[in-house]
Order: sequence, then structure tokens, then C-alpha cells
Amino acid sequence: MSNESYHLVTVDNIEAEPDRPDIEPEPDPTADAFSISAETGLEILGLRTYTAEPGEQLPLAYHYHETQEEAFYVLEGTLHVETPGKEYVVRPGHLFAAEGGSPHRAYVPEGATEPTRVLAIGAPSDDAGRVYDPNDDS
Repeated sequence: MSNESYHLVTVDNIEAEPDRPDIEPEPDPTADAFSISAETGLEILGLRTYTAEPGEQLPLAYHYHETQEEAFYVLEGTLHVETPGKEYVVRPGHLFAAEGGSPHRAYVPEGATEPTRVLAIGAPSDDAGRVYDPNDDS
């Protein structure tokens, strides 16, 4: 068996991705995104780290995925996740998970005192996000 199916990466050495064009409107400002999946060649599992300063949100705005399950594991700082029914506060060592079809928006509030670092996991990774408008009653 070839060793090409195994990958060891230093996550801190991955270059930041350009802004993700998969969904409009793209939030501004957005956190820096680092694709571990792209670095390793993973195709089914989406794996990224994000570094968000106070006032920034993770890319994809308020969105949902038809089938993709998504999870955010907080490494440093505090992440806020807005959903239609509740806002979650996710601290280091905690994980927030959203099933497919579940709208959410992850961000670091303006008044936060430190940046937040998050490991984001999503599968299947080919499910582009769709905008969710909490004010749309249709």
C-alpha cells in the first residue's frame, strides 16, 4: 500500500484561502480561513480552521446546507452561533453541531476581547451553503 493515502500537515503552515465565492452576499468582515482538506486532498470531509477577530464572522453569512452536517470546535476564544430559535455561546473545548437544513451564523461579537480560533468540520463537503434570511416569511 502506498503512503500517498496518508497526510501529515502542520496546520499553522497552511496559507489563508481567498474569500469563498460559494454564497452571496459574503459577510464583511470575515475570518481568515485555512483549508486542511485542500492541503491533504480530502474530498468527502470538509476541514478548515478559522481565525476570527472581534467583529468578524465565519464565511458564508447566515446560511444552511441541504445535506451537509457541520460542526465548530472552539480551540481559543469564544464563538457565538446564531440560529432561528437561540444564540449559542461556544467556549474552548466545546463543539457546536448543525444538522443539514439547519440555519446558523457563526461570529465573534464586536465587544469580544480576543480573537477566536475554530476547527470547522463538514460532510459531505460538496454541499454549497444557501443564504438564510431570518426576516423572510415565505
